[in-house]
Amino acid sequence: MTESTSTTAPGTTATAAAGPRPPRRRVIQAAALTAGALALPLTAAAGRADAADTPRFLHGVASGDPLPDGVLLWTRLTPTADAAPGSGLGPDTAVRWQIATDRDFTSVAATGTVTTSAATDHTVKVDVRGLRPDTAYWYRFTTDGAASPVGRTRTTPATDAALDRLRLGVASCANWEAGYFSAYRHLAARGDLDAFLFLGDYVYEYATGAYAARGTVVRPHAPANETVTLADYRTRHGRYKTDADLQALHAAVPTVAIWDDHEFANDAWSGGAENHTPGTEGDWAARVAAAKQAYFEWMPVRPSVAGTTYRRLRYGKLADLHLLDLRSFRSQQATIGDGAVDSADRTITGRAQLDWLKAGLAASDTTWRLVGNEVMISPVAFLSVPDYLLRPLAQLFGLPGEGLAVNVDQWDGYTHDRRELLGHLKDHRITNTVFLTGDIHSAWACDVPFEAATYPASGSAATEFVVTSVTSDNIDDILEVAPGTLSLVASAAIQAANRHVKWTDLDSHGYGVLDITADRAQMDYYVLSDRTRADATSRWARSYRTRTGTQQVERVHAPVS
Repeated sequence: MTESTSTTAPGTTATAAAGPRPPRRRVIQAAALTAGALALPLTAAAGRADAADTPRFLHGVASGDPLPDGVLLWTRLTPTADAAPGSGLGPDTAVRWQIATDRDFTSVAATGTVTTSAATDHTVKVDVRGLRPDTAYWYRFTTDGAASPVGRTRTTPATDAALDRLRLGVASCANWEAGYFSAYRHLAARGDLDAFLFLGDYVYEYATGAYAARGTVVRPHAPANETVTLADYRTRHGRYKTDADLQALHAAVPTVAIWDDHEFANDAWSGGAENHTPGTEGDWAARVAAAKQAYFEWMPVRPSVAGTTYRRLRYGKLADLHLLDLRSFRSQQATIGDGAVDSADRTITGRAQLDWLKAGLAASDTTWRLVGNEVMISPVAFLSVPDYLLRPLAQLFGLPGEGLAVNVDQWDGYTHDRRELLGHLKDHRITNTVFLTGDIHSAWACDVPFEAATYPASGSAATEFVVTSVTSDNIDDILEVAPGTLSLVASAAIQAANRHVKWTDLDSHGYGVLDITADRAQMDYYVLSDRTRADATSRWARSYRTRTGTQQVERVHAPVS
């Protein structure tokens, strides 16, 4: 056992000597029990938030960014009743952490102490190193007689390890006010995930009622105002982390997350955002700095050298995961029709990140190259969609109501970068690239064509799986119709105009499960019965896969067992 002591909070690094590795089946069974057991006590704890002026771990625990030899551990301490998120109140407090190879902590692999304070919103972040590859661990935090829930995590396999399977839960776009996070509960209960991949819009910045379908607020934001200051963003993250289903998922598996625009403001770019008014809402750079600080305090994410979310993880010889930041460096969105979408002077990635991505894809020696991608890279034309569908689609995707061929916030608005990246895949004969995307509150399965106008003759460079929103509004919410009412009609119209689009579901909420073997990558799509019900059920809806070497998706008629 290694003892480590530090006087810093987020960013602490510790090393450890791990104990024996438990059998994988026993680990999975224990994880399922842990996930199911966490929700009830965490709900009770949240209800005692102001009951006593004693330390509490009211926001759960989380782990993230697993490596072969390490993982980030996270929690948030409420040292006194008035030390609410964003308050700036509360004393410096020592917090002890432990990580063990068994849930009863009889075989502790590493332990240490960190001091957290109002300077980091009383969040605690420990980067533990010296662990064993491909090993399950349990972890917890304690202080002054208070103990956190127990979380489970897992390191990734050694970089040269042969891996039979990788299974990721995948989600995006979770608006607190629009409904409950039942998707997280169902992912946590599975017990078979290696990690949870979140593709952006973990929190939303809007004021209460400003982004809810039909003005319906299922549960109100905190703060009630739009998030602009550091205190605002901290408070908003803190409200999200009180959700029992979110806590259960974070405690069950390690998280790998990237941000999108709503972690800052709608349609963010490097110099501003659609939902930011200079002067009235202050300086954009100051708002971004506040949002990023709160994000890295409250999320189990290891920032890259550039201080963003673009970074790379690896799962043995089976897959590497290239995670993007498509907000920090992008040019302002173009105006449709002015020709700027094709300009070489405009970028969605920034030069350094695009070069980093191209180099990583070319150097990859894994079977699969996964790209965690905030906004859709497959081109989408809407010109042939009937008017009664075009107008709500235009609202959903941010297009003018009269109908045009691109969504300029996606890669469609930055076609030079897309052509360069896809040309790089072609020139270097890079296969098995799969883009994993969120953002647009709908589910898609697509080939990524070299040239959409001549597809399929021009061929496919990669494939893309887009997951729908956890709760954020989509077309059925905008049109005030029952889920499933429009999918068949709208999907047929979109696919007629876009032959590389094999399927889309525009009016469901849910999540995906990505299962990867050496032979194929398969996305199983699951939908929720009702986002406004805390007890919403989940059912399998569709599955699509891409077989190795094909760069094409095909339907599968059953989920992976």
